[in-house]
Amino acid sequence: MRWLALLPFLATPVAAEIELTFRDGAPKDRFTVTNTSACALDAATIGIDFAGSSGQLIFDTTASGAGVEVFQPLEIVEGAPALASIPKVADGDTALALPVSRLAPGATIAFTIDVDDTLGGREITVSGSEIAGAAATLSTDGFAATARFSASGVAAVSGPPCA
Repeated sequence: MRWLALLPFLATPVAAEIELTFRDGAPKDRFTVTNTSACALDAATIGIDFAGSSGQLIFDTTASGAGVEVFQPLEIVEGAPALASIPKVADGDTALALPVSRLAPGATIAFTIDVDDTLGGREITVSGSEIAGAAATLSTDGFAATARFSASGVAAVSGPPCA
């Protein structure tokens, strides 16, 4: 009868989950999205929105515009086949959306781009604490969830139950 106490844990549905990490680099900053769950993520959108970031961050993708000094356009460096298309990111944008066709369990999508803060000081160097508060989102048909980046530059978003 002791096994009955375990029944609620055994019946818990497995959910999709992604982890987004941000790492400042020179001249390119890097975002990595990893499917940390045991199920594939199909027909989803993964978003990053700097609106709540403590550094008031922007994407710096061109030589002219809102950014300072060094600029870098978005470049997918890992996992491009998992994307339905490559998003366009304009200079000064504060958000982007990655349209995912299928991200297998344990698979990664990584991209580089330049991120600047708009508070003055060292705009070209962005620390994890400056991305703190930015939103990471995961949405599929009929489901949406958001998590905030921590001061260490990590956000974990729980997704829908696995099919």
